[in-house]
Amino acid sequence: MKTFEYGDREIGFLDMVITISSMIIGVGVIMLPRDLAKTVQSSDGWVSIFFAGIIAAGFAWLLAYIATHFSKQGYFAYATAAVTKPLAIVAVFSLSAYFLCFAAYEVRAIANISKQYLFENTPVEVISLAFLLVVVYGVSGARVGLIRLNILFIPIVITITVLVLLFSLGIVDSKELKPFLITDWKAITVGIKNTTFSLLGFEIILFYITLMNRPKDAPKAVVFGILLPVILYAAIYLVCVGVFSQMTLQEITYPAVELAKEMQIPGEFFERFESIFFTIWIMTVFTTTVMAFDCAVFALHSIFPKKKHIKLVFLLSPVIYLFCMFPKNLTDFGKISSVITHYGVIVSILFPIIIFMVAKLRGVKSDAT
Repeated sequence: MKTFEYGDREIGFLDMVITISSMIIGVGVIMLPRDLAKTVQSSDGWVSIFFAGIIAAGFAWLLAYIATHFSKQGYFAYATAAVTKPLAIVAVFSLSAYFLCFAAYEVRAIANISKQYLFENTPVEVISLAFLLVVVYGVSGARVGLIRLNILFIPIVITITVLVLLFSLGIVDSKELKPFLITDWKAITVGIKNTTFSLLGFEIILFYITLMNRPKDAPKAVVFGILLPVILYAAIYLVCVGVFSQMTLQEITYPAVELAKEMQIPGEFFERFESIFFTIWIMTVFTTTVMAFDCAVFALHSIFPKKKHIKLVFLLSPVIYLFCMFPKNLTDFGKISSVITHYGVIVSILFPIIIFMVAKLRGVKSDAT
């Protein structure tokens, strides 16, 4: 009798593609158009998005290729064999801290945006706590079930986003998109850096590859997983420039949400579509936060295998809440975001590359063979 495809605890190629896309598509896409408008001229931000997509896809492919070498034994065991156990603990613990910070950033970001558009009189502390409690509930369940939840959510998020873009085309001023390619390469490079940071999230392959039934497909899966966010980012950015203009876009904190307010729906039977758009967008922010939290737990559990999953979840939850409450204003929040992304590049990309090179030199056993 044929086994039911989703009846086991393994994930396939499509599952991983959607998981990577869901992890990347989060709060960043809501604020990226403003950051690009401050950096580039006219509508040249699409150039930065294009090259950032190539760079992110390259690093994602490399990280997934490295991950195939420990698809069975896990990142911690592989790092232990390569650089000794103490250094492996430092590397994996640092990675766990990064994912905790990632989750805290998402929680605070969703609280800030929710307060502005949905709950004006509710304190940020209460919104953050409520969202975090839902995240804790999600992390407490089965890991494979959590990953497959992305398959349910991502079509809804993409559909609503496409509707916003389509209904906004009628108010796009094509003159705001011109002239083309007038930004110098220095500014383009800064835009590439900012966009590349918005495409982070593919690092989860370091842990979730152990769930794949065909780990050799991981490099191709992460590249396809990055393709969808790149297309979505470019489309939202260009429409935002056409609707608001590059100069105005610099002053809008959350351009994607404001775009949903400006869109024109035939018949005008929706007056506040931005509330629907943002509510739906919470779905992908939820999955992003849950997977970041889950990877933090995954990393610590590899170091402390005797600790129960649920205990680690409850232990780390207050840490996330306290960290997300640390920024006092949007300026502090932006600074912390920059620190998290730079720290993430070091511990989630640079460290695995170094460990892989040392493992090759020492002839460490690889699962890829």
